[in-house]
Amino acid sequence: MAEAHQAVAFQFTVTPDGIDLQLCHEALRQIYLSGLHSWKKRFIRFKNGVMTGVYPGSPGGFMVVVVSYMSYSKYQQLDPSLGMFAKLGSSKSRYLERSQYMSTDSQRIVGGVLVGTGLWVTIIMIMRNVLKCLLSWHGWMHARHGSVSWSARLWMILVKVFSGRKPMLYSFQNSLPRLPVPSVKDTCKRYLESVRPLMEDEQYERMKGLAKEFEKNLGPRLQWYLKLKSWWASNYVSDWWEEYIYLRGRGPIMVNSNYYAMDFLYVFPTNIQAARAGNAIHAIMLYRRKLDREIKHTNLLCPTPPQTLLQLSVSFCFLSHLLGPSPPDILQHMNESKHIAVYHKGRYFKVWMFYDGRLLLPREIEQQMERILADQSEPLPGEERLAALTAGERTPWASARETYFSRGKNKQSLDAIEKAAFVVTLDDTEQCYDSNNPVKSLDRYAKSLLHGKCYDRWFDKSFNLIVFKNATMGLNAEHSWADAPIIGHLWEHVLSMDPVKLGYEDGHCRGEPHPNMPGPQRLQWDLPAECQEVIQSSLTVARSLADDVDCHIFPFSDFGKGLIKKCRTSPDAFIQIALQLAHYRDKGKFCLTYEASMTRLFREGRTETVRSCTMETCAFVRSMIRDETVREERLMLLKQAAEKHQNMYRLAMTGQGIDRHLFCLYVVSKYLGEDSAFLKEVLSEPWRLSTSQTPVQQTELFDLVKHPEYVSSGGGFGPVANDGYGVSYIIVGENLINFHISSKHSSPETDSHRFGTNIRQAMLDILALFQLDNKAK
Repeated sequence: MAEAHQAVAFQFTVTPDGIDLQLCHEALRQIYLSGLHSWKKRFIRFKNGVMTGVYPGSPGGFMVVVVSYMSYSKYQQLDPSLGMFAKLGSSKSRYLERSQYMSTDSQRIVGGVLVGTGLWVTIIMIMRNVLKCLLSWHGWMHARHGSVSWSARLWMILVKVFSGRKPMLYSFQNSLPRLPVPSVKDTCKRYLESVRPLMEDEQYERMKGLAKEFEKNLGPRLQWYLKLKSWWASNYVSDWWEEYIYLRGRGPIMVNSNYYAMDFLYVFPTNIQAARAGNAIHAIMLYRRKLDREIKHTNLLCPTPPQTLLQLSVSFCFLSHLLGPSPPDILQHMNESKHIAVYHKGRYFKVWMFYDGRLLLPREIEQQMERILADQSEPLPGEERLAALTAGERTPWASARETYFSRGKNKQSLDAIEKAAFVVTLDDTEQCYDSNNPVKSLDRYAKSLLHGKCYDRWFDKSFNLIVFKNATMGLNAEHSWADAPIIGHLWEHVLSMDPVKLGYEDGHCRGEPHPNMPGPQRLQWDLPAECQEVIQSSLTVARSLADDVDCHIFPFSDFGKGLIKKCRTSPDAFIQIALQLAHYRDKGKFCLTYEASMTRLFREGRTETVRSCTMETCAFVRSMIRDETVREERLMLLKQAAEKHQNMYRLAMTGQGIDRHLFCLYVVSKYLGEDSAFLKEVLSEPWRLSTSQTPVQQTELFDLVKHPEYVSSGGGFGPVANDGYGVSYIIVGENLINFHISSKHSSPETDSHRFGTNIRQAMLDILALFQLDNKAK
């Protein structure tokens, strides 16, 4: 009951002697410290807003410009105000005659400050526009790997000069160029080129006719509206992409949208579940503090050009995907949240992350997790499987939310979850890489992170931290708010902080438990039988979806990017070509292939598609199938395919991709009530092979030369098409590539383990073409 007493700041009773007022000094002290902490954050945000608003200038630069201008004027015996007050003083206007009340020296100082300020603002605007022009140049991307041209060197120097001395996290956002709108002619041309290897001659000629008709008639009209939006909006794609791809969908987001990230592959820092949770939660909160204070990590901007970091914003990283009574859903941002929600054995708890005006230390968070693990109370009726509502169809969840969670204790408890910084699941299963059973252990691990039991992850949150009983962990992330590299950046920070910087003592977090820490608050629910029926119905849908997922994860350790670079080939192009060869061997045909590429070189940029099944790649794959093809011919075709892939990747990154443009043209056509047979067919084509590379963005955090065991397993996602594959891969160090493959058991055409075997063989066959062993000898 101590926690309950401390929750009341004051009590009063009426007695014959008057009013008896009892104050709880501890509660008042916490209120004072909480307010102080809040005002500090407001001040920091205000200061950061000023610094970002005047970037690439600075308050120090303002002083330098004004003082230099005043000194120059004095040395040259000039009027610093450029005659401003003299003109005002000679004016007959009664409003301007106030300058007579100022002395001549005061007028000179004030005038000089005003003119100096104008000069400072002019310099800022010139620097900002020059920087925007510099960032619009992408010639550096066309340099050969490992070499830098003189033009690229000069460009890098100029970018550094005009970037200012100490840019903050979001300083470059106003200087980034807008995403360009490609021409309809170029988009149609590249689209036809991308589908040529997938269509028979008759089908291709038909599509060619539809494209020409669109390019001549409806296309220019739709393009005009897109051009208008590109001039007005920060990014002509991102808001429509977020709404129509993520927020308007009524199907389950579990498996179909959410993705996962894994723990270390070989390292197990501790076997105490509460301790691992303590360090991980503390590291995430430290990451949020860095974002809140806009502290720039050096690797975010170097050596590549500045990128849009909007998705790294605190309000984007910590949010809930909320439902409305009708689509679209909305995203509720939680940049002020001071608590987390914890799920364990069917119960939900609210855990405050601040005490005494400071962030809880890892050992104190571990203490809170220990209390939850020791709690023997039973779940309330319907509570255990409540999160199944977020795993099933969206419409029943929206209806149930409106009916059963709009008032009373249900609303308060739901708010506690949705307004939490993130959700933690203390899982009661054990998952990890088992060297004695590597295939099944990793497959089980991936499925647990992707969907779990379908009711022990709150799939609407920006991310769920899952800590298993044996102290391994992982993330399940919601996709609408950000793409995988953003959550990957956060996860790299957590993994680097956990075993080394935070560390453990005898398996526990460093430090001592807090003697007076109030415990976690158990959330209360009153779920009627009708609501429990909806929960069970959503769970049935979710389980059917989860049971159909066929996951296969395998570490490819035969070679890595070290040997691939010796082949003078891009590692990503090498892997993508290997995937095409593996898919052809797996299914006996080519398919439309999606590879995610980033457009973060532009303001509010997200992703673009690289259609990696090209004519050149197909020619190489066919040469590998034909036994009579000589090695030299295969190598030539491989080089052409790799160069083509690299060029397409560059086009996608520089805003010249085709799929986002076609998508936006389709959206405009629907707004105008126009039907386009061309756009309808383009947007209905299934991606039977969906691929993505998980980039390692902060290589300096992991010294894999000295500590090769600190390799991450990466992450993965569910299949996009019912009869297709989802493939995610992460290139770790010089000698390891981890593949995550997903498909559906219900499809007779797919088998994730069979595809994994084909990928391994394709990688080995392509490397064998270079005969590196013979060259070494």
